[in-house]
Amino acid sequence: MDNLALGFGGLGVLFLLIAIRVPIAYSMIVVGLPGTVMAMPKTELGLRIVFNQLKDLGYAQFSNYDLSVLPMFILMGGLASRTGLSRALFRAANAWLGRMRGGVAMAALVGCAGFGALCGSSTATASTMGQVALPELKRYKFSNSLATGTVAAGGTLGILIPPSVVLIVYAIIVEANIVTMFAAALIPGILALFLFMVTVAIYVRLVPGSGPEGERVPRHEVVAATLGVIPVAVIFGIVIGGIYAGIYNPTPAAAIGVVLVALYGVVHAGLTWRAFIDALLETARTTGMIYLILFGAELLKIFMARAGVPQAAANYLMSSGLGAYEILALVIIAFLIFGCLMDSLSMVILAIPFFWPVIAGLDFGLTPYDTKIWFGIVILIVVELGLITPPVGLNVFIINQLAKDVPMRQTFAGVMPFFAMEIVRVVLLVAFPAITLLLPHLLSN
Repeated sequence: MDNLALGFGGLGVLFLLIAIRVPIAYSMIVVGLPGTVMAMPKTELGLRIVFNQLKDLGYAQFSNYDLSVLPMFILMGGLASRTGLSRALFRAANAWLGRMRGGVAMAALVGCAGFGALCGSSTATASTMGQVALPELKRYKFSNSLATGTVAAGGTLGILIPPSVVLIVYAIIVEANIVTMFAAALIPGILALFLFMVTVAIYVRLVPGSGPEGERVPRHEVVAATLGVIPVAVIFGIVIGGIYAGIYNPTPAAAIGVVLVALYGVVHAGLTWRAFIDALLETARTTGMIYLILFGAELLKIFMARAGVPQAAANYLMSSGLGAYEILALVIIAFLIFGCLMDSLSMVILAIPFFWPVIAGLDFGLTPYDTKIWFGIVILIVVELGLITPPVGLNVFIINQLAKDVPMRQTFAGVMPFFAMEIVRVVLLVAFPAITLLLPHLLSN
């Protein structure tokens, strides 16, 4: 069989395995290992190459120092979800915004953004803030669609606002600087929060009865709630501010964040030994899952490279006569389709090695490194969309488990206005790369 046909056949098998819910790491390993053997002229030679790769690949992959930042930030998020910081964030945001029409929903969004700044995971942000915000939204008689849709969409902020696990993985795959990627994500993350709040403000005015006004909070409660989020601001300032200032690299910064969140939990939230152990076990499971996906992706990449699939795809697009932005639009559409099949991290690990070489060869009027940063943020926003896109919509499923009395279709209906606003943000960032590149350029000067 021709190697190119073998490669595309392997991709077909891969997507079939993913469609029938085989874990993506196992799917990539099952396709990558035999595919590499079959792509060689002789079976014996292919087996020898595969065994040599298995001997060295794991160590070469996981001894990468940059990967050590992942378990640290995951542990920081796990501890943050067990120390009441999410409740403090929502309480402060609600004290300032709750009296506005739709203000409680806006407070939930601000809480998601604040918690995402500590957690770095969209699913953890949606789950944790959902437990805090959904009862309040229900108490104030928000519509089921707006209540669940707001928290599901708000959870996506965890993937972009630094620190972000997916952003770190993207930086490692394309060999970008993690600090630069964090800086590039900050303004688009703030823009996302602003546009989501605008979406709520428009929604409650166009749909009668969907979002009432809240209660005016006494001044002393506003002060108390604001003081309650000072620890969050301090932790974020020390961790992310220290990274931006060049005081330390992301890995020691994440370790400092773990210590600070743990100290806060012990002093203010009664963090128990059992909760700490649970956070460690959750970190081990999540980190192991990420590392296994990365390992499987490397095996698949070797197979695809030997089969010539990335080169063939790049040559086809380059010779298609399409412009740079037209090809970028096709890549964005492909990611939206992938979002219907798999989670955000798997999308980045699987698809970026295929698409980045294509994008790197196009002229967007940017330097090669600026293109790498800008493309990463644009794709990360598209990956966010996958978290609220039918039929998978992982954040929607998480919120549905917390609000079992709300039909899934109502939650999907509730996230659609936010989905539309995300499309607006993608268009803005594609049309104006300076929004993404402003802060990295300022920090580099």
